[in-house]
Amino acid sequence: MAFEGSATGRVAQEISPALEAMGYELVRVHLSGGQHPTLQIMAERRDGQAMTVDDCARISRDVSALLDVSDPIPTAYTLEVSSPGIDRPLVREADYTRFAGFLARLETDQPVDGRRRFQGRLLGLEEGDVLVRTEKDTHRVPYARIQRAKLVLTDDLIAATVPPIATN
Repeated sequence: MAFEGSATGRVAQEISPALEAMGYELVRVHLSGGQHPTLQIMAERRDGQAMTVDDCARISRDVSALLDVSDPIPTAYTLEVSSPGIDRPLVREADYTRFAGFLARLETDQPVDGRRRFQGRLLGLEEGDVLVRTEKDTHRVPYARIQRAKLVLTDDLIAATVPPIATN
């Protein structure tokens, strides 16, 4: 839906500078639902620390005030603020480099190498293509063709996101 994309684009443009000033980075804006839509704002801390409930509440208060003034969505909606979580969506080009080495699922809008769904190890981004190694081959998936992508929850991913326990 073109309207939803433009509305979410306006929301992202409106709130990104405020989030950055607060020490957060916008991960995704998503509008879903019919008569009673939900506007999901997904953010993460710029310092790399885990998001807390207090972080989400702070973002919710500040973003709600901004959106009340600019009113980029013409209907009533529910605002939901969350962290991306461990098995996070991959939405920015930088995500594919940042999470290289981890298992991911990708879905494209058109077939690439005869398929639309890929699951494999991310190998990074090269010349606008996401490199993903599946069980059989390595594929170059154009970033522009990716419709949805997310990390797959694995022991490796959990180990990389949990801080080591200090020993004395």
